[in-house]
Amino acid sequence: MNLYTINYIKNNELVYRYLRVNSSWYKYLNRNSSFLKIVEEEAKKHFELRTEDKIMKISNNIEMVSTFLDLLK
Repeated sequence: MNLYTINYIKNNELVYRYLRVNSSWYKYLNRNSSFLKIVEEEAKKHFELRTEDKIMKISNNIEMVSTFLDLLK
């Protein structure tokens, strides 16, 4: 693994935590550092940090509040 890849992993907490959980990605990163973007996308998907996930959380919260208000009527 080249030095850039190692520094990127150490400086990016999200990728570092994801690689601790899914260590099989080290094999791919060791062969080709261009997998860094894919690993970062997978980490965001795993930890639900994508825009779609945030919108879904907000939608669920609004739905919960709406249901709660309907029960109070």
